[in-house]
Amino acid sequence: MKKLWLLAVTALLPLPVLAITGEEVMKKSQAAFLYPGKDFKARVTMKLIAKDGGERVRELVMLRKNFGAAGGEQKYFMVFFKPADVKDMSFMTYKYPAKDDDRWMFIPAVSMVKRIAAQDKRSSFVGSDFTYEDVSGRDIEDDTHVIEREEKLGGRDCYVVKSTPKTGDADFGHKITWVDKANFLPLKEDQYDRKGAAYKLFTADEVVTVKAHATVIRRTMKNQQTGHRTEASYANTDYEVGIEDSLFSERFLRQPPRKWLE
Repeated sequence: MKKLWLLAVTALLPLPVLAITGEEVMKKSQAAFLYPGKDFKARVTMKLIAKDGGERVRELVMLRKNFGAAGGEQKYFMVFFKPADVKDMSFMTYKYPAKDDDRWMFIPAVSMVKRIAAQDKRSSFVGSDFTYEDVSGRDIEDDTHVIEREEKLGGRDCYVVKSTPKTGDADFGHKITWVDKANFLPLKEDQYDRKGAAYKLFTADEVVTVKAHATVIRRTMKNQQTGHRTEASYANTDYEVGIEDSLFSERFLRQPPRKWLE
């Protein structure tokens, strides 16, 4: 009888409430993953790997500068070195909160700066499995976020968050993200298409600390429907490098300053 009484009382108790919401977790994750430091520089190697093992390689320098707090405006500047068909191509993004980003690409073969349409944000970034939106990040407000559970991943305590687009502008139906409780980096993200089938899988394969910032220096995006994947490795990663505001212009898209290409 005593056990039955305890069970009855327990059933009437309110369920425990998490001290943090799904939206707060994803905002902290965005800040940790996309906004650390005032600015950022890295040499990036992307391996585009087909299902049969065939490889193509892209090499570029990525520069990023914040203009305000985490979740605010940012600017990205990238210059490609390899292979020959993308050599000297450059790419620039102005990221805004709560509205479409502006994107431009300089195509050296025709000496032309091309504006990338806002609706192309989910298109492939230079043939990789990452989209333009993956590079600079999706607005947190575009999705609803719910903490489904807490569990370990690779020995790390994680929040597991389900994110569902509020409108039909995404090419995924929902995604599940494992966010490290200690540093709020996304360690894994499972995307599902609108029919609920496994679509794309992101993994953070190596994390190191650079100037007190936990940084993902190896990451993979795999299309689980085609078997194609992209492995991105970051070298010479650094923060607070003093990127000038003037870099983010059409002039420098055409002729980037040599000091940022080293």
